[in-house]
Amino acid sequence: MSSKTKIVVLHMKEVIYTAIFLVLAILLIVLLFTMFGAKKKSGDAADADASEVLYVPGVYTSTIELNGQTFDVEVTVDENHINSIALNNLSETATAMYPLMEPTLESLASQIYTTQSTENISFGDDNKYTSQLLLQAIDAALDKAKAEETP
Repeated sequence: MSSKTKIVVLHMKEVIYTAIFLVLAILLIVLLFTMFGAKKKSGDAADADASEVLYVPGVYTSTIELNGQTFDVEVTVDENHINSIALNNLSETATAMYPLMEPTLESLASQIYTTQSTENISFGDDNKYTSQLLLQAIDAALDKAKAEETP
């Protein structure tokens, strides 16, 4: 009976490197599973949001008339977002007569882009009536853009 005894010598440095690489490999696998698993779940949520269409995509206008001057408020929407709000056909005369029109619209538009709604919009006392007039026109254009609800 002859038995050969084998002695294995492990250096501590090699053991530590091996443990570190194993931990990194496990973290990488967990990270990959969470990344691809999260995409699948967020895709399901995106599908649920896509089924809830708020607007018919397009460009909608509402006309404002002030002292014989007419101009349009143009609202561009896609299925779920208000993308842009602009004044069209605003003559130089109307710009001179109503200088707060453009800055007020820019202020309102930035708030609407952020909230994606015309509810709870804040405006100052100095341009209160201009803001109300523009908000009514924006609401009228958005009413035209609203998608019909399907039962």
